[in-house]
Amino acid sequence: MSYNSIINVIKKNKRFLITTHVNPDADAIGSALAMAVVLKSLGKSVVVFNEDVVPGWLGFLPRTAWFKRPVDIKTVDYDVAIALDCGDASRIGNVRGLLRKGKVMVNIDHHKTNDSFGNVNLILPKASSTAEILYELFSKMKIRWSKELAMLVYAGIMTDTGSFRYDCTSARTHHIVGDLLDHGVSPQEVYTKIYDVVTVSDLRIFMQIANNVEFILGGKIACLELSKKDLAKFSNGFDVRDKVFAWLRSAEGVEVIVIFNEVGKSRTRVNFRSKGNFDVAKLASRFQGGGHAKASGCTLELSLQESRKKILQEITRDL
Repeated sequence: MSYNSIINVIKKNKRFLITTHVNPDADAIGSALAMAVVLKSLGKSVVVFNEDVVPGWLGFLPRTAWFKRPVDIKTVDYDVAIALDCGDASRIGNVRGLLRKGKVMVNIDHHKTNDSFGNVNLILPKASSTAEILYELFSKMKIRWSKELAMLVYAGIMTDTGSFRYDCTSARTHHIVGDLLDHGVSPQEVYTKIYDVVTVSDLRIFMQIANNVEFILGGKIACLELSKKDLAKFSNGFDVRDKVFAWLRSAEGVEVIVIFNEVGKSRTRVNFRSKGNFDVAKLASRFQGGGHAKASGCTLELSLQESRKKILQEITRDL
């Protein structure tokens, strides 16, 4: 559908529920809050939900206090639910318990594996991020840009493009970022707060965890297992997975990076990154996951070791 379909839904309705995917990243958080800022500026009633708390490393973003968790409320009255940056309905997590049949669901996303689960869908896989899609939407709505709105959109674009290094970065992306800078965003401030603030304690633990990275198939695969005990060692403001991916991207010869994250005894979250032509979105889709060709994930109802065996067999076969 077109941007106009979204605009018409916004014009015709008063109460909105906004949500994004579990384990939210900067694109998810920035997009959800940016949408909330815009809707509130139009006089709309807005509630923002996520299954998880806002990661500490994104606590500097404006309006993060608006996020609520489903466990804190039993019901909510709304006319339209807007899901942002969710490849499928399951990614909304337990926020689904607040959704009502017969209500409009708007689905705005840039993942190529999105299954168009909304009543109104705006899926643009060529966009660098969901935040970039929202920039275009807000521009068509002739929204007045504030510094806080620009910062939320900028944070989403910057992180999903790997600080403008990934293939998803286009000439249009740079044009958009230039406009956001004109509204008061400081690239140095945002970059520093997201990437350059690490406690000595977190750094020491990271160095220990890094020693556990394994290189398989002649170094083509790099993988790391993170138990619940491992993750509990880090502060809330430290995203160990992001740091591992950033570090391993520079490893020569590595084509696929996999992190196995223990959620429970029989539940494992798997995150993939690809440096070459290997399509990790296709890999994730075999396990009911999804994402991008070079960044995706899935959840297996298996133990850490069982998940590792199953996933590595698939990757080894494909490579």
